[in-house]
Amino acid sequence: MESNTKSARIFSWNGMPPLGQALPLALQHVVAMIVGCVTPSLVIAGSGVANLSPADTTLLVQSALFIAGIATLVQLFPIGKRIGAGLPVIMGASFAYLPTLQSIGIEFGIAAIFGSQLIGGAVSILVGIFIKKLRPFFPPLVTGTVVFTIGLSLYPTAIRYMAGGDGNPAFGSVLNWGVAVATLLVVLALNHYTKGFVKLASLLIGMVVGYVLSLCLGMVDFSPVEEAAWVATPELLPFGIAFYPTAVISMVIMYVVNSVQAIGDLSATTGGAMDREPTDRELSGGIVGNGATSILGSLLGGLPTATYSQNVGIVTITRVINRWVLGLAGTLILLAAFLPKFASLLTTIPQCVLGGATITVFASITMTGMRLITSRKMPYRSMSIVGLSVALGQGIIAVPGALAGFPSWVDSVFGSSSVVIATCTAVIMNLILPKDKPEDNPA
Repeated sequence: MESNTKSARIFSWNGMPPLGQALPLALQHVVAMIVGCVTPSLVIAGSGVANLSPADTTLLVQSALFIAGIATLVQLFPIGKRIGAGLPVIMGASFAYLPTLQSIGIEFGIAAIFGSQLIGGAVSILVGIFIKKLRPFFPPLVTGTVVFTIGLSLYPTAIRYMAGGDGNPAFGSVLNWGVAVATLLVVLALNHYTKGFVKLASLLIGMVVGYVLSLCLGMVDFSPVEEAAWVATPELLPFGIAFYPTAVISMVIMYVVNSVQAIGDLSATTGGAMDREPTDRELSGGIVGNGATSILGSLLGGLPTATYSQNVGIVTITRVINRWVLGLAGTLILLAAFLPKFASLLTTIPQCVLGGATITVFASITMTGMRLITSRKMPYRSMSIVGLSVALGQGIIAVPGALAGFPSWVDSVFGSSSVVIATCTAVIMNLILPKDKPEDNPA
């Protein structure tokens, strides 16, 4: 009877399960999120945003892990009644922000990323407080269009990485493409021919295989690991902080969109594992908590975070909602942030391996947007909103100098991020276009 009681604790929110039972379940969450958490930092470091040294890149990865751990614990163990959802979610650095972070960093420098993130986090707190009033501006059609555009805009990044990454003397070589494709094939095979833990860890396993292959081919440089310390603590403003109005506007738009999108992950968690809808307080607290930890991240060099869909999937499949299990996962993530040797080892992953693995993530983001768009019927009004928003977003970015005749701030805000253009277009069109009449809908 006592054994059954102990087993039941993992399926309750507050039960305290034995460590031997909680640890494997916690490690499953860490394995599922670790690659997604550190990869945005590696992409930013390798995309020409700044001339970061290997030590700087290690620090960026450490900071991402630190903020992910803090953000997860805040969501699991709310601060007061306002900060944190009090739901079983895992947080980590978000791919959704990458296009905007890259455009800000390339134009203004890495310090501008954290300055705009600080303001974006503050806006996220306001969004959380007033989420009920803002939700009508972002129906699934609008958020789906934005998510779809985010996925499309990340494809060139994945292809550059598969070819070897910017600045690589062997860019576009058969060797780089061979390793990238091998990594991709392993991820695809595990996703489609396995199940359970192996399927959930497909991205990690694929990168391990690609890494070992790169190691055999002499493509891995271990000097950053040798130079890194064993233990280090987070630093205050490690990359500085700067504020540029156009960068702030772009980031604020992204924070509003991703705050509304968080409703989907929180709803999927409660619906799939707790058989109920999230309360208004849980939604508000989750968004406010993410905003608060984003502000902390801007001060410690950690990139913007979001709820992790793969971990939502684990929770809904296993129905293990125990916050002490997920809290143990958050603690392990946090502890990893204090080990520069571990963080620097992650920075040695060749960019072609990252590209082979992340292109599947970017494709998944795109199709998530498509699923949101098509979750309801697609009358002419909806097709106009989606088609024109994506066309303007992708088209303007694809033509350098398309906005050269406008004031510099216009080009800075709208000429560098397809996501910003698509978001503004979709929101405005959704507000001004008349609702479809039944006879206007396609048969």
